[in-house]
Amino acid sequence: MRVFVIAGELSGDKLGGALMAGLKALRPEVSFDGVGGPMMQDQGLVSRFDMNELSVMGIAEILPKYRHFKMRIRQMADAIVAANSDVLITIDSPDFSLRVAKQVKASSNIRCVHYVAPTVWAWRPKRAAKMAKVIDHVLALFPFEPPYMHAEGMDCDFVGHPVMSEPVVTQEQSKAFRAEHGLSTADPLLLVLPGSRRGEVSRLGPVLGDTLAQLAPQYSNLQVVLPAAAPVVDMVKELTSSWVVKPLILDPRTLALDAAMAQKRCAFAAADFALAVSGTVALELAAARTPMVSIFDMGWISRQIIKRMVITDTGNLINLVSDTRHVPEFVAERCRPELIADGLIELMKDPSAQRAAMADTMEKLGQGGEAPGLRAAKAVLARL
Repeated sequence: MRVFVIAGELSGDKLGGALMAGLKALRPEVSFDGVGGPMMQDQGLVSRFDMNELSVMGIAEILPKYRHFKMRIRQMADAIVAANSDVLITIDSPDFSLRVAKQVKASSNIRCVHYVAPTVWAWRPKRAAKMAKVIDHVLALFPFEPPYMHAEGMDCDFVGHPVMSEPVVTQEQSKAFRAEHGLSTADPLLLVLPGSRRGEVSRLGPVLGDTLAQLAPQYSNLQVVLPAAAPVVDMVKELTSSWVVKPLILDPRTLALDAAMAQKRCAFAAADFALAVSGTVALELAAARTPMVSIFDMGWISRQIIKRMVITDTGNLINLVSDTRHVPEFVAERCRPELIADGLIELMKDPSAQRAAMADTMEKLGQGGEAPGLRAAKAVLARL
């Protein structure tokens, strides 16, 4: 069985790694080709080029790289058809993935599966109909998504989110993390999460630093830990060098992959609160029951275009799955340090409602059930 798989960012690499492990367990003879990061490579993929080339977000941000994207799209489509792949699995990164699938469909009958349903419930609802022209099967992370895909004629299975299968950190491990890094158990510990893309780190890093400066006068004993993503560690170190509150930066490059992931989970569990750039990291925080404030912004041009397309009042996954609004969000014009700091101070006073929403989210996403990677593999094979 020949599987061509493409992921374009760290969250997609995580999904891809778990899916590949599931396919190997069910079909030991499977072979993989495509593009992915360290977790997919750990499952045997030899990536055709650096996955980070595809980690671009925002309309204006993509335009300068459009010619290079077109070249990579053509290159991937040709490789998929030439390999006579049994199935193409694209993971998120729709601006790249769906263009590859379109070219593959134009010259073959290779089955195309897309992992992560488009957020048509949030913005651009017509994307599902457009995607149905090139995608046969969708693997959905959330239970409310399949009806949107079925309505456009695509197969769709809810397979759950990979955070559901993450090991649970014990209190002893949390205490050990603090002790190992010289962090007091008596003083508050804030987790700062600037994202994994260079664009969002460079854009939002100064906002995070200024927010900490706003907090410093009231929390002189505030401790800050920043688990950096491998592709942006050097950028993070440079950005934080001028921050008033100096964070402890966790560099995953200094550890083996499994150890780095375990260290990150311990940091999430040990923290009292989190200040995070919006994304799937919200579910990792929910699993750790670490209350959060969410921020996000884009370049001015992208912001003006996208805000006219949004059809929901929240982009935070905890708010969406739990159908509450207990996670404070500071987006676009409201992504300002003084507002974010005030929101975090309010959250610190009473995080109980948000913790309840986090527990509800985990239950709805199937915590304790079959591993999502295995469920995704079974869904792919069942419909192949």
